[in-house]
Formats: sequence, C-alpha cells, structure tokens
Amino acid sequence: MSEDSEKIKSLIAFKKKLETKVQEIDTELKELQAMLETVNSILLEKGFKHVEITEKPSPTEAALPKEEIAGEPEAPLQPHAEHETVTPLKAGTGEVLANLYVSEDSLRVVPAEDKNFDINTPPFTHFLVERVLLKMQERDTELARAGQLDPDRIFCYNIIREGDIIREITIRNFGSDRLRELKSSIRWTLEKMYEKLKN
Repeated sequence: MSEDSEKIKSLIAFKKKLETKVQEIDTELKELQAMLETVNSILLEKGFKHVEITEKPSPTEAALPKEEIAGEPEAPLQPHAEHETVTPLKAGTGEVLANLYVSEDSLRVVPAEDKNFDINTPPFTHFLVERVLLKMQERDTELARAGQLDPDRIFCYNIIREGDIIREITIRNFGSDRLRELKSSIRWTLEKMYEKLKN
C-alpha cells in the first residue's frame, strides 16, 4: 500500500510540474503574440510588407489536424445556405479550377475535385495570401484601431488544407466592394498554379 501511495505522490508531483510548465509556455506564447502584434503594427506604419503567411497556431490548435476541422475533403460541392450562390472559376481553356460559394458576408473557394493545388505552388503565397488577403486584413485592422470599423467586421480568412493540398479557402467580412477583386485574384492565382501543375 505504501508503494502505491509513493507512486501516486510521484505522479501528483509530476502532474504539478507539467501544469506549471504548460502555464509558463502559455504565458510566454501570449507575450510573444503581443510582441509580434506590436512589431507588425510598427511595420505597417512604416509601410513595410508583412512577410508572415499565417499566424502560428497555438499548441492546442497545432495538435488538431486541419483536414478534420474542415470536414471531409470529398464533401459534395453544394451551397451551405439558401442564400449562397455558386460560381465556377474557370481557366482560359474552360477548365473548372474551383467553385466559389458566395453568401452575404462570406465566401468559400472549393477547388475542383480533380485539382490538387499545393500551397507551395507560386503565386499562391506571394500573391494571393501576402498581396491580396493579408493586405485586406491589415487595412481593416487599421480602420478598427482608428475606430472606423467594428472589430467584428474585420476581414478574415482561413485556408483549410490536407497536408499541403488546399481543400477550401473561407473568407468573411469582405464587403461587396471587394468581391470582384477577390474573384479575379483567386481565379488568376489558381490558373497560374494549374499551369504549373500541368508542366
């Protein structure tokens, strides 16, 4: 019995150590995120380009596979809501690259089932993410800081992937004025990626 109680004591002590370490890492992560945000806002004020592709996930998020959060990659391409319109994005050859599902405040880009677009294929990161999506997000963040936009209405996006393969891009709070730019930028990017896939 005393051996068991010693083991339990050791386990409790180990558990406390783990909890302390997790708390320290969590605190450090929050401090680093705050510093990163400060650096980003300084760079934005100075007019430098943001080079970060997406924010690093927290340790909890990192443990979750993105493809499971997104649902099945082979999900049927049907509107999620009654008010969602579907527009195929086609290459110059007429080949369907993806379907664009647009509702009042969100849009989803779902690549065609036979297309495996890799996030590492140019110009996805350099053009679409850095020059289009991040720029829109940064503009809205600045407007929110200046009190000209409700923080809940800041442009945001999420790239859902399975490994490096893009399964869906979801965008919220884009506003009707940005829809045309987003459509053409996404279509152009996917067409260039598709050309590289064929070579």
